[in-house]
Amino acid sequence: MKHHSIEILAHQELTEADLGELRQLFDSEYLKEFGEWDPQQPYGYASHDVHVMARIEGRVVGHVGWARREIAVGTEIVAIAGVGGVLISADARGMRLGGELMGWAEQSMRDRGHLAFGYLGCREQVVPFYASCGWHRIYAREKSIGRNGESVVDEPGPPILIRPIAPLEPWPEGDINLRGRAW
Repeated sequence: MKHHSIEILAHQELTEADLGELRQLFDSEYLKEFGEWDPQQPYGYASHDVHVMARIEGRVVGHVGWARREIAVGTEIVAIAGVGGVLISADARGMRLGGELMGWAEQSMRDRGHLAFGYLGCREQVVPFYASCGWHRIYAREKSIGRNGESVVDEPGPPILIRPIAPLEPWPEGDINLRGRAW
């Protein structure tokens, strides 16, 4: 296995070279289906405050991004880290980098404090990966701003996963309003 390094950078700390590496990583996977990657609104989703990146020989081969946001769940306001942009380059898959990056992302959420949960939505096929990283599926109606800028309400069913960051804080009951775009 090739040696890799992990970097955790705030969005404003990314250099032009970092942005170019991230663009290359994302466009290699998504360019045909979604067009060019935009760091301010990747594929119509919310941007990230924090980027956790894996590099091999200087090249970004893995990424997990997250952003702090206060969302409404039922009658409560919950501070979450919305997770997105989880991707490992095709030539670095099978090295267990995804799980390692998720662990580093979770630690960075704890280090920055004032977050109750990690939160993400995903495709059904990748739920087992997130579950293996300690994330738990919940079922709730979710309201957000869609990739096209319009309000969207998803009935319970599509995968929503959470990861407790603040010890002993229970996830509230009720509908979820992301108060913005999903990640």
